[in-house]
Amino acid sequence: MKKSYTQSNNEVDETMQAIGWSLYSISDFNKHTNQWDQLNSETTSTPLLDSNFVVPLLKHFGAGTEKLAIYQEGNSIQAMAIVVESRIGFWSTFQPSQAPIGCWMQKAEVSTQSLAQSLRKKLSFTSLALSITQQDPELLVMPEQSSQFSTMPYIETARVTIKESFEEYWAKRGKNLRQNLRKQRNRLEREEVTTRLVQLTSPSEMSSAIQAYGKLEGAGWKSELNTAISADNDQGRFYTDMLSNFAEKGNAIVFQFWYNDDLVATDLCITGNGSIIILKTTYDESIKISSPALLLKQDAFEYIFDNKLVERIEFYGKVMEWHTKWSDEIRTMYHISAYSKAATLLKKLKP
Repeated sequence: MKKSYTQSNNEVDETMQAIGWSLYSISDFNKHTNQWDQLNSETTSTPLLDSNFVVPLLKHFGAGTEKLAIYQEGNSIQAMAIVVESRIGFWSTFQPSQAPIGCWMQKAEVSTQSLAQSLRKKLSFTSLALSITQQDPELLVMPEQSSQFSTMPYIETARVTIKESFEEYWAKRGKNLRQNLRKQRNRLEREEVTTRLVQLTSPSEMSSAIQAYGKLEGAGWKSELNTAISADNDQGRFYTDMLSNFAEKGNAIVFQFWYNDDLVATDLCITGNGSIIILKTTYDESIKISSPALLLKQDAFEYIFDNKLVERIEFYGKVMEWHTKWSDEIRTMYHISAYSKAATLLKKLKP
């Protein structure tokens, strides 16, 4: 006999009322990581919004004043975001510089404009603006603009889609790039310098990988600006924790490039949803007769292609001249801003 179920009036009322945004202290984020990861898998499917990335980001760079916002229609979660008030009346998605995209996810069928405006109002009756920062059009289609809702280009970024062998891909690169790297390798060989690429993937290797990365980066110009990764600063602790999290699932890879017994370049990468994302690169800046970072890229790309690790290689940084030699695929990332009527009037009054 089939069992039948009926909802009580209270249950029906609760479901009917579960429409709109709910706000939570960021200290409650760990209670919602399953919902967060489920929505990510249904929408962006990017490792950059995986809780294994976001939790260490909050731990090491969060102020504790951030809010977790969840938008529901009935029992279905349609959007989630982490937001923070940057100054009185102005809110934005949580995004330290270590995160390539802002913490915002939504289902495609829901209006971004409606979500942003309703969240802005929910945050505070005095809220003037909400910014959704650094969005990737591959993950969130750029919405249409209106008088109180705008988009603004941020940077161009590049990717490489793997659809052929490495030999075929490399043959399509510019003649200057191919000849330059070949000359560098020939010179290194003449000077009896042996190059080798090492891949670190296990959780137990991540701490030492970050220590080595920090030592290399700390010897360069970033140390003068106090922006270099170090094993004992917040950046180093973040990358150690985050990469260890991804390595537990087989989704982290650190490429190291060596000249004989000297580490000369390294890339920090994570994988997921068919992509490998190069998060950070550093190299020995004292080397002037060759380019360890580019030689690393060549060998790492060949390894990725030959082992069919992923379908795409993502740079997620501002396109530089050298990127264009490696990629023909460039897209523009963008910001979204939702304004109150008062903020829109103030913008118009500005000289």
